[in-house]
This record gives sequence, C-alpha cells and structure tokens, in this order.
Amino acid sequence: MFYEIEISSHVRVPPNLFNVDVEEAVLKRLNEQFDNYVSKELGIVIGITGITEVGDGIIIPGDGAAYYEAVFKLISYKPEMQEVVLGSVSEITDFGAFLDIGAVDGMIHVSQTMDDYVTFSKSNVLTGKESKKVLKVKDKCRARIIAISYKELGNPKIGLTMRQPFLGKEEWLEADLKKNVKEVKEK
Repeated sequence: MFYEIEISSHVRVPPNLFNVDVEEAVLKRLNEQFDNYVSKELGIVIGITGITEVGDGIIIPGDGAAYYEAVFKLISYKPEMQEVVLGSVSEITDFGAFLDIGAVDGMIHVSQTMDDYVTFSKSNVLTGKESKKVLKVKDKCRARIIAISYKELGNPKIGLTMRQPFLGKEEWLEADLKKNVKEVKEK
C-alpha cells in the first residue's frame, strides 16, 4: 500500500550548502538521506513530496554544519500481508517468476503460479502441464502478498501467490470470468 507520511526530523546541512536557500538545502539533504531508504516502519521510500516547515537552525560546536528541525512529507510503499497487487512479470527462472509491483519486485514460487504441474522451458516460459496455461515476461498479473521479509533491509523480499480465486495472469482471469458467466446463464 502507498502512503503519504508526515515526519519531523533534524536535518544536517553542511557548510557547502550555506549559499543556497535554507528550504532548498534541507530538501536536497532529505532527498540524499532518503534515496533508496528502506525500513520496516516506513517501508520503501519513493520520494520526498514537500517540506511543511523548517525551524531555526543551530550549529553544534566542532561540527560546522547547521541542524534544522524540519517537518516534511514523503511517499512510501509499505507492502501488507494479504494485499492484492498488480504488476508485470519482469523475469522467469526455473524456481518461479518475479513480478514488478512498482517500488519492488515480488517473487512467485513456481508452485504458486497456477493450480497445475508447472514446467520451465529454456525460452523462459512457465507452462501448466494439463491447463496449458503459459506465463512469460511482460505478462500482466494479479497476485496476493503472502510473505514479507526485511531480513536484508536494503533488499526486502516479497512472496506472492497466484493460486487463489481471481488471481493470475489477466488472460486467465478473463477466461475464467467468461466461463463463470456462461455457467450462470445456463442455469
């Protein structure tokens, strides 16, 4: 889920930025500080959307930099358990598929791609043995988050499944919907 979060923090502005407008210098430092920032509390920070307030600066003896109390807003993606996500397949491997869900890629283990025995071909395609369903790079899919790990903070892991109702490749979902509509009309 994407969030806009308001945060208050002290921002260190080094002397080389003293010639720049204070708000601009604080924004530059915040963008540097939160570039590729990942935490369990905030999730994956996408970017700073704006500064609400910058307080008076103070200089700490022996440092030379100015510290400003700043209130700012940022956009963050924090994956949540059971969240349904949309994305496109970015890579297929022998153990599963990676789904680009925006801020990060999620991994769908081969056993979670479809309700079928799945084979991997050297042309990077996953195929269902009985259903003949095919999953390849750039396919648009709907999946559910079933695991989240921040063990490596710089590289969070998101586990996904497509083996639940109304999940999977878009074409599969459309075919299932048409089949269900047809069955309802026949009753």
